[in-house]
Amino acid sequence: MPEEKGIEFLRAKLARKSDRVRRRYNYYNMKTIVRDLSGVMPKQFSWLRPVCGWCAKAVDSVSQRVRFEAFVDDNLDMNGIFDMNSRSILTRSAISSALTTSCSFIYISAGADGYPRMQSIDGGNATGTLDPTTQMLIEGYAVLERNEEGLPEAEAYFTADRTEIYRDGVLTDEYDNPAPYALLVPIIYHPDPTRPFGRSRISRACMELTDSAIRTLKRSEVSAEFYSFPQKYILGLDSEAEQYDKWAATISSLLQFDKDNDGDHPVVGQFQQQSMTPYNEQLKTLASMFAGETGLTLDDLGFSTANPSTPDAIRAGHEPLRLTCEAAQEDFQEGLRNAGYLAACLRDNYAYDRSIIYKTRALYKPIFPADAAQLSGMGDAVNKIQQSFPDYFTEQKFHELTGL
Repeated sequence: MPEEKGIEFLRAKLARKSDRVRRRYNYYNMKTIVRDLSGVMPKQFSWLRPVCGWCAKAVDSVSQRVRFEAFVDDNLDMNGIFDMNSRSILTRSAISSALTTSCSFIYISAGADGYPRMQSIDGGNATGTLDPTTQMLIEGYAVLERNEEGLPEAEAYFTADRTEIYRDGVLTDEYDNPAPYALLVPIIYHPDPTRPFGRSRISRACMELTDSAIRTLKRSEVSAEFYSFPQKYILGLDSEAEQYDKWAATISSLLQFDKDNDGDHPVVGQFQQQSMTPYNEQLKTLASMFAGETGLTLDDLGFSTANPSTPDAIRAGHEPLRLTCEAAQEDFQEGLRNAGYLAACLRDNYAYDRSIIYKTRALYKPIFPADAAQLSGMGDAVNKIQQSFPDYFTEQKFHELTGL
């Protein structure tokens, strides 16, 4: 096993990644400030701060469909541990954070009664040294509490032998670890050899497209003022004539201009009215690019298109999203299984060999729940298969197919 590098090394590693994580959370929470590129924007409109929720939609569209249900072939009763730790909230929080920051963590500790406690920690508050074979940490570091200035107050350092708790940089508690790995488990989205801790669903392309959309919204907001009140002009008005109040003249339905001594009169005209169409088209183009980047459709991003007539057509339109969700299920399965395995070791105070869970796998709810028409077709298919292979369909297999 590689040599441990210590808590100082992991503190510095987390600090290097904190800006990247914070930026993605700002996009998810729609708190990012986009720099203006135009030098002609009127100063009175500088306070405008349009927001765009596309990045949040990219994350939620997957997290709301990847719903962990239970472990199958669970010989360590890991389901019981997850149930005692609010299974749905714990897994949904860990999955959503992993999709946002590329990696989240599940922190495992012993409760007052000795039963394992599991807590989700986002990627901006934990890191570690990864074992690429098991996808578990050789050593880990997590910030458990921060003060009002965002500085760490309580920290934890994890190894295969112990868990150390620090308060204000001072070691205050130390607990033995009966499990063979650190009790901090990564939940990783889309890992590869170049990025073992995964990739965020909020990619650079998503952020740049969101910035362009926000700038387009701001320009359209400014143009809306000219669209609502088109600019007018008066030609030939005597310089000594009484001046009209501009606002009163704008909203007035009738204006009177008398002829001068020579019988001439002013000419009133209006500039061509501003059109919102170019902004709508630009925003729709950006939405199309964002949809292509994330596997969504224009309908998902708020642009109504021709509605598909059948559920099958809707699913066909979301085929890229379905593939993304299936890949995410496989990615998260390993982390959730590792968390249950280490929690079982802590519960039983025994270092089980990891091979004991090689058959255990995660069961998820269907990505697209079946409707009545699909259930009817599935029933016919199941009946025909059952006639040819009487023992093939069990209750569990039918549940995986239909979600019932």
